Amino acid sequence: MGRTRRRAGALGALTLVAIAAFSPTSMRAQSYPNRPVHLIVPFAAGGSADVVARGLAQGLSEAWGHQVVVENKPGANTILAADTVAKSVPDGTTVLFTTDATFSINPHLYAKLPYDAERDFIPVTMLVLLQQLLVANPALPASSLAELIALAKAKPGTINYASYGSGSQPHLSGEMLKYKAGIDLVHVPYKGISLAVPAVMAGEVQLTFAGIASSLAPLKSGRVKPLAIGGTKRSPLLPEVPTFMELGYPEVETHAWFGLFLPAGAPREAVARIYQDTKKIVEQPEFRQTQLIDKGYEVVGSSPQEFAAYIARDFESRGRAVKISGAKAE
Repeated sequence: MGRTRRRAGALGALTLVAIAAFSPTSMRAQSYPNRPVHLIVPFAAGGSADVVARGLAQGLSEAWGHQVVVENKPGANTILAADTVAKSVPDGTTVLFTTDATFSINPHLYAKLPYDAERDFIPVTMLVLLQQLLVANPALPASSLAELIALAKAKPGTINYASYGSGSQPHLSGEMLKYKAGIDLVHVPYKGISLAVPAVMAGEVQLTFAGIASSLAPLKSGRVKPLAIGGTKRSPLLPEVPTFMELGYPEVETHAWFGLFLPAGAPREAVARIYQDTKKIVEQPEFRQTQLIDKGYEVVGSSPQEFAAYIARDFESRGRAVKISGAKAE
């Protein structure tokens, strides 16, 4: 708990500059940005995160009259991209677009990071939440979470689930489900985020946790079946799928999030301008519906201080999950 309190304090301190950025004196002439901005994305081009980042970059380019350039820096579980931003000149022209792995999970997995996740960044805004589904191969003789748990208890160690590596979201969700339900599932790590659902479809494994966007097509074709979804409410895209919470397993968190960060020391007006204009973009009806909601994202658009508080809570809950899973950096 002490570590969590220290982290919350550090993140809260960083967002004081963001709170101040909304004062009348700091929002003088909108001089930011006055040159191109680089949006650093820790994933390869063409993936779901990259698509959202490029849509956002286009909207910001139009709003600012200066190009926002997406730079893909995949590798090391988002660490390479985060390190690039942490060590960049803090003038507001280098922005990190990343997921919960960077700030909520990696500090628990890695004994040492090349940056201080608590002090080297300013949280700007959480764009979206993405709840993941627990999906199964159609041949698995269980069509609900209760049936899966009963089957796993009757045949311990015979059901396996795929993830994309130790400490990944599906791994943490699977181990938390095992812990809370008192069952034995076998973890099968794959080497990429795009391999888990095809492995379930092919019958190589029986289960995985996957995002709605990557699950919709195989769900509609019957190549996988849904058992439960994360979050506090059902997805409008899959209203028939119950949440882990309503099924009695609120601790099984399956969410991911995308958010924006600046390096510590970035100008107050940069924090304010990025937040305000990003919020306008995600609230535009067409972008909101076609680029986000239709792909399974829950639109958030939180303020810098709201985002910092969320990260502190998320850091704590993910820390518990990492401890239960026994996950270590690979």
